[in-house]
Amino acid sequence: MLGRVEDVHGYHDITRYPEARQVPGLVLLRWDAPLFFANAELFHDRVLEAVERAPTPVRWLVVAAEPVTSVDVTAGDMLGELDEALERRGIELCFAEMKDPVKDKLKRFGLFSRFGEECFFDTLGEAVSAYLASHDVEWEDWKDRGPAAERPAPARPEGR
Repeated sequence: MLGRVEDVHGYHDITRYPEARQVPGLVLLRWDAPLFFANAELFHDRVLEAVERAPTPVRWLVVAAEPVTSVDVTAGDMLGELDEALERRGIELCFAEMKDPVKDKLKRFGLFSRFGEECFFDTLGEAVSAYLASHDVEWEDWKDRGPAAERPAPARPEGR
């Protein structure tokens, strides 16, 4: 799961940055592997765990899919089932940073049209902006509060 860290660009793993803030109702989940038969069930379970662990009721779940290099037919079936399960809970499944060849596979599996082009974002920032534009949530990004020199520096985890 990813969150926003004060004065650090991008979205970062909340286990490495426990002070990271999460947008209410939005889960950002990075998956660092191809999606295929051997890990499809694990991915499904991790998504549902992320929904359960979210600090507020979830409206959108965005998969940060840049590291996903491939999707096979088993994983495609799982994504369809996952979308149905999330939809029953009132959660929209979206993707950010997905590579075009992976999108092409989703198109061949009939999933791209099922999800809808509006559920695919070029960047995580665009996905967050779209979520904020369509949902009434209280959120202030550190970039909107003025120069960093006026704020204390964030704590960084060891080894970073």
